Amino acid sequence: MKLIFAGTPDFAVPALAALHAAGHEILAVLTQPDRPAGRGRKLQASAIAAHAEQLGLPVYKFLKLDAEARAQIAALAPELMVVVAYGLILPQAALDIPKHGCLNIHASLLPRWRGAAPIARAVEAGDVETGITIMQMDAGLDTGPMLLREALAITPETTAATLHDQLAPLGGRLIVSAVQRIADGTLPATAQPADGATYAKKLSKEEAQIDWTRPAVELARRIRAFNPAPVAWAELGGERIRFWNARVLNMPTQAAPGAVLSSDSNGLHIATGDGVLVVTELQKPGGRNLPANVVCRDWDLVGQRFA
Repeated sequence: MKLIFAGTPDFAVPALAALHAAGHEILAVLTQPDRPAGRGRKLQASAIAAHAEQLGLPVYKFLKLDAEARAQIAALAPELMVVVAYGLILPQAALDIPKHGCLNIHASLLPRWRGAAPIARAVEAGDVETGITIMQMDAGLDTGPMLLREALAITPETTAATLHDQLAPLGGRLIVSAVQRIADGTLPATAQPADGATYAKKLSKEEAQIDWTRPAVELARRIRAFNPAPVAWAELGGERIRFWNARVLNMPTQAAPGAVLSSDSNGLHIATGDGVLVVTELQKPGGRNLPANVVCRDWDLVGQRFA
């Protein structure tokens, strides 16, 4: 097929690579304009722009899909557009350009977790599974008919980072199958059910502050959901400590929420509003994230209390 690919972050790279390897003619790659990044705040191309250039594909960095941008897309005469975390809203006039419309690779089992942060919200909510849905796009927010779905388990050890790395290649595999079946005329669409729809709002830095009065099971899920960003944190002695991974210890405690109970090879044991949280990976100011037992070798926290 003659395709246009629209995507921006590294999550979209496996899909672009898979479609290219499958032999489809990728007429153009649409991605977000270069953004400041790193300590020097230098302009940096998106992960998709970098990969597309490696493949020798033409790259378009539209600020918006206005009439001029849509005219350039239409001039390429695409049969299909594949969209993965592009970052721009596609108006109906853009969705109508390709002969077979636009397919989206969405990182949830729709209609669960429509919106910006489906991976993290699934982990935070304690879902036992998530997956990839290939969807025919319409003008709504992740509301279009479903074409293909495949589930993945979420375990008590799953972080948003590890789940991202599982879902990205799955999306690449499913989109190749979907495009081939559309070409063959063998891919039926199924309307999303009305029940069960939830919205995955974008993560905020304000949410990342730990409230130690909450149950340990809730805090463990949030810490894993906020890895790799924005990363959960709490204050100790006026300094911000970041928490990258945690699990729950089924042990009652009467200690004040936030109090450090003990430290051992399993991690840092901290009292919560209900139960004990075992922090297994954390980060001191100016340092890097490390296993908690390594950090605590020369940093005695027992008896102190996080705010």
